[in-house]
Amino acid sequence: MNGLATYSAIEERQGHDDLVIRHAGLVKRIAYHMMNRLPPNVQADDLIQAGMLGLLEASRNYDPTQGASFETYAGIRIRGSMLDEIRRSDWTPRSVHRKARMVADAMRIIENEEGRDARDSEVADALDMSVQQYHKILKDASGCRIFSLDELSAVGEIAPERSLDSLQGPFEGLQKDAFKQALADAIAGLPERERLVVAMYYDDELNLREIGQVLGVSESRICQIHSQATLRLRSRLTEWLSLADEE
Repeated sequence: MNGLATYSAIEERQGHDDLVIRHAGLVKRIAYHMMNRLPPNVQADDLIQAGMLGLLEASRNYDPTQGASFETYAGIRIRGSMLDEIRRSDWTPRSVHRKARMVADAMRIIENEEGRDARDSEVADALDMSVQQYHKILKDASGCRIFSLDELSAVGEIAPERSLDSLQGPFEGLQKDAFKQALADAIAGLPERERLVVAMYYDDELNLREIGQVLGVSESRICQIHSQATLRLRSRLTEWLSLADEE
């Protein structure tokens, strides 16, 4: 390697290091925001370590000509790395995943038949259980990774990073755009309170306790509403999620 090439390589590496140093705080902010809805056995240090790997990857792969700011791009990669770490150590019992899928399937059937949002009592009846039992499933599923809006890039555009990465092929770009529109439409079509909770959690970055204070209800009730919103979105995006799971 000649002198100019060596200097360019060193300069590029220093640029990467500077980006990592300047944005290390972003990793901690994202980690502690995610911790607000994760079980206590998930350690913030594990998420931060995974997030730093995502930040390093972002510093190497960032292309400013694509239009997104580095913080936006890095935020997506950091979240993706943290979610990969969560997936590798999934703490959720299989029964919780199974029941959550049952709820999403029941919602989809009811909404297709009625042409409106499925009510709690209707979902409970369809599953042959009490409303209290249904709410218990929502609570159990609140930390489950079945389909979480934490898998969506939060700054400006909404798109599950892992799902979109799995949609390969000659029309990948069109598929991504179509998914984003489908997801945006699904969020816009949520019941008002669910849509409000989603907006405050992901756009305003309030935690569940803070949202409860704003709406004048308990943190557990907000957790329930949030879980129901994510399951409702899953029920409305079944075809897209099935496509991603097949890859």
